[in-house]
Amino acid sequence: MYTDHPLLIPSPTTPYTPQTPSIPTFADLAKPSSGDSEPISTMESNITIDNPSSIESNYNSSSRRSISSHQSKTSGTNSVKEVILADLGSKRVRHGSRGTDSEFMSMSQKEINDDDARLVYINDPDRTNEKYEFTGNSIRTAKYSIITFLPRNLFEQFHRVAYIYFLVIAILNQLPQLAVFGRGASIMPLAFVLLVTAIKDAYEDLRRHRSDRIENNRLAWVFVNGQFQQKKWKDIRVGEIIKIQANDTLPCDMVLISTSDPTGVAYVQTINLDGESNLKTRYAKQETLSKVPEKEKISGLIKCEKPNRNIYGFQANMEFDGKRLSLGPSNIILRGCELKNTTWALGVVVYAGRETKAMLNNSGAPSKRSSLETRMNLEIIILSFFLIALCTVVSVLAAIWLKRHKDELNIIPFYRKEDYSEGTIKDYKYYGWGMEIFFTFLMAVIVFQIMIPISLYISMELVRVGQSYFMIRDANMYDEATNTRFQCRALNINEDLGQIKYVFSDKTGTLTENKMEFQCASIWGVDYSGGKASSQNDGVGNPVEVDGKILRPKMAVKVYPQLLQLAKSGKDSPEGKHVHDFFLALASCNTLVPFFDDTSDPSVKLIDYQGESPDEQALAYAAAAYGFTLIERTSGHIVIDIQGERQRFNVLGLHEFDSDRKRMSVILGFPDKTVKVFVKGADSSMFSVIDTSLEQNVIHATEQHLHAYSSLGLRTLVVGMRELSSSEFEQWHSAFEAASAALMGRAALLRKVASNVERHLCILGASAIEDKLQQGVPEAIESLRTAAIKVWVLTGDKQETAISIGYSSKLLTSKMTQIIINSNSKQSCKRSLEDGILMSSKLTTQSSFTNNTGGSSRAAVTPLALIIDGTSLVYVLDSELEEQLFKLASICSVVLCCRVAPLQKAGIVALVKKRTSDLTLAVGDGANDVSMIQMADVGVGITGQEGRQAVMASDFAMGQFRFLVSLLLVHGHWNYQRMAYMILYNFYRNAVFVFVLFWYVLFTCFTLTTAITEWSSMLYSIIYTSFPTIVVGILDKDLSRRTLLKFPQLYGAGQRQESYSSKLFWFIMMDTIWQSVAIFFIPLFAYWRSTIDISASEIFGQ
Repeated sequence: MYTDHPLLIPSPTTPYTPQTPSIPTFADLAKPSSGDSEPISTMESNITIDNPSSIESNYNSSSRRSISSHQSKTSGTNSVKEVILADLGSKRVRHGSRGTDSEFMSMSQKEINDDDARLVYINDPDRTNEKYEFTGNSIRTAKYSIITFLPRNLFEQFHRVAYIYFLVIAILNQLPQLAVFGRGASIMPLAFVLLVTAIKDAYEDLRRHRSDRIENNRLAWVFVNGQFQQKKWKDIRVGEIIKIQANDTLPCDMVLISTSDPTGVAYVQTINLDGESNLKTRYAKQETLSKVPEKEKISGLIKCEKPNRNIYGFQANMEFDGKRLSLGPSNIILRGCELKNTTWALGVVVYAGRETKAMLNNSGAPSKRSSLETRMNLEIIILSFFLIALCTVVSVLAAIWLKRHKDELNIIPFYRKEDYSEGTIKDYKYYGWGMEIFFTFLMAVIVFQIMIPISLYISMELVRVGQSYFMIRDANMYDEATNTRFQCRALNINEDLGQIKYVFSDKTGTLTENKMEFQCASIWGVDYSGGKASSQNDGVGNPVEVDGKILRPKMAVKVYPQLLQLAKSGKDSPEGKHVHDFFLALASCNTLVPFFDDTSDPSVKLIDYQGESPDEQALAYAAAAYGFTLIERTSGHIVIDIQGERQRFNVLGLHEFDSDRKRMSVILGFPDKTVKVFVKGADSSMFSVIDTSLEQNVIHATEQHLHAYSSLGLRTLVVGMRELSSSEFEQWHSAFEAASAALMGRAALLRKVASNVERHLCILGASAIEDKLQQGVPEAIESLRTAAIKVWVLTGDKQETAISIGYSSKLLTSKMTQIIINSNSKQSCKRSLEDGILMSSKLTTQSSFTNNTGGSSRAAVTPLALIIDGTSLVYVLDSELEEQLFKLASICSVVLCCRVAPLQKAGIVALVKKRTSDLTLAVGDGANDVSMIQMADVGVGITGQEGRQAVMASDFAMGQFRFLVSLLLVHGHWNYQRMAYMILYNFYRNAVFVFVLFWYVLFTCFTLTTAITEWSSMLYSIIYTSFPTIVVGILDKDLSRRTLLKFPQLYGAGQRQESYSSKLFWFIMMDTIWQSVAIFFIPLFAYWRSTIDISASEIFGQ
């Protein structure tokens, strides 16, 4: 008989996995299974993953993405031309991630020794901090203090080279020999710009100081001197025991010791950490559950990894009561999380303050510079050389003039005017011919300094703030469903929105709603998708009665009467038995926790399944609709109401989904003492562990049904099971114990343990879930393509599903010729790319021939669509094949990448950025999209169902994909046009002014006397001409919103750089020359030899 304490098996790379060390025994287990017990190694895989978070964080999205079947087939419902370029050899196409034992995977791959580990003595903070004084729990997000503000802020501002230039100019003007303007007037422009920026920075930092003060002075219950006492967060130390109450926020990272739940379960909400609102489960070790600090002394040693940013990973060992226990991500709760549905929890602090994972990840989106500003810097360098040329001309002309008038210098004021104020006669303000030329050059630099507009930088910042305000307030980008407005998280790339050429988009949650709805199923080779389905709200379904309360699922599911009848028939027939096992697998093989919401009727409650995967929620609601209702889950058992009868199943093992296995499994102990393992996962990984010697007709029928479901755009999962004998279970248990205690390669060993039990499965069927398109997605994609923006979709879904979504979203059309590349070797991939390029060349030649023979140009153009899978990309990215892929993709109108890993998404974006100057935009909603968003020139996060990690890493955030049309075609166009006009106008106005001064110098003996007063000269570009350009930069609209949306082709002006280019720059510079000539010489010749502005004494000869 097995014990009441189950063994929960963690997924080796997935967070939030339960572990309990109790060992069940199976002396009286039935042995119905006669499967071969030969061990099976982990699946071979070949997609590189270099970041542990790319595995851990994948869980939220990758687990919801069914990877495609073994051979990609095309839908027969669409009359399109297809060219399938694939290696059709007998070798199975491999999927997953290469390098599973990479050093970046996890600290579990490395031995934790005393030099690399942090030693935390439980309930002994003095000893813990004796050798190394670990950081306190006080945090500081502010950048400055009263002492450091001035030097640090000035240091940061002077990172702009232009500021250094103007500082040098101001310093030169302080020298008596070079004083052109008053000393105060020369400093004022730079001081004004620095002051405005400093005030802005000081205000922002003051807000951070206030937030830090509030956070550090919050109170927590800390065990001190034999009792729990309230202590400020900033005073908490590593090694102390903390008690957290329900709904409290955790002040630090701590390892769970015990909870109010007798099984050691604690539920936490990580919305402050990663934005996900679903509850996660954490577990205390069984050995520490019964310990009460007030009644007995708690002591022990935790040896854990040093602080790092991986919020999904934790590697540690704990020595407690003479035992050595392994700790993983499921045993630690992090700062910023909230304790939910748990009365209290005790934990020991392992990381505090700035060393907590939340604070180590407390960094904004990477800094990006707009292409317009980068190009502007080149023009400023050109203007700098032009300024030097002007100053050189003035110096040379001054040298010539001095040579010609060297005999007259004694009578010319300020050159050799003799000074008789002292006893000896001295020359006054003349330093020799050479020095005079040098001083003339420096004085010319001072006079002509405004050739480089100092006010341009601050004007651009103010304009971007104003543009962002109107983007945020735009009602057309407000999402009522989530009550979220558009967010501008980066203020320095607004104008890039008007020059985008490539859009890289995720599919799930970005193009689709990520709200899963169960549609149909294939069970034991029978397709239950035909016939008329009825809604559960129509009275169909099985409400559950518990303790006098009626429990109903919160989500309605459409059910098929025939399938419902079979589900109610129980195990009386073979079909009924298969249906029973199938829905039992859906109800049990998940990590969902049922919660009960009140309704207006006190006797009725709604079952709300909380979990990390929308797929699991949809499947659990579907099982409940057919009479298999999960109503209770603890760390040791689950309770399922099966057609009105409550049954308890002991959870003996739970392997959660990970991106290597692409499946999850649960080991259940049944009331009749049998043990079964239920497994569900992507078909690409499930068919490799299905026993193909059994029921081949069922497997073949299921594959056909999967293809049909995928062609409809449905997300599929395959479900299987088998019974475990006592020896098989003991073998698995021993392997798990050895793997979990390993100090090196623990993750790989645990994956191997999971793979060994997930084998020789009997197929039960497949499920199909619909993830509907978001509102307005087809129209948005059509508008973007009309605007000459290339849309690439990068998804982890199987090929058939992605193609179906491509048609429904109007990304693919029936007129397109599809080039499909599915290769499982580098040579095969190379041949496929060469064939694709050859095919595209032939089609282009045919189109040209049609045009030459008088055919219609519109009809002659044959649009191409490239469809490539992640396995092929393994051999393309970071190899010589990248150039061929880019060449082929450039010819195609649409690129659709299926089964891609997170880092492959970033690799595809990098492939385009390295080979073209066109700007790229990436849009996604999940943690697996972060690398892609950060790689692109502009990153857009969707506030969807997969948390806020994509939003936190993005430059802009919005609620729906369709808002991209308004963002790019309207605001992007306006922002680009406004900023380009403002920059060019700044160059124009200052160049005109400098040329006027230059002409004036030619008529004043090159003495660099100014034509206007010093204050007017300084304020010209700071005040007089800045405010109008700022207003124009914020409010100007060359075209109305309606016109821009009606004619998306107008967006091409930004792609072609029509508003700002080198040609325009030089044209404006040439324009300034004749305008300055007109401004100076027309008044000059108009008043030439006139008596205006001449004193009366000169007129009358007095």
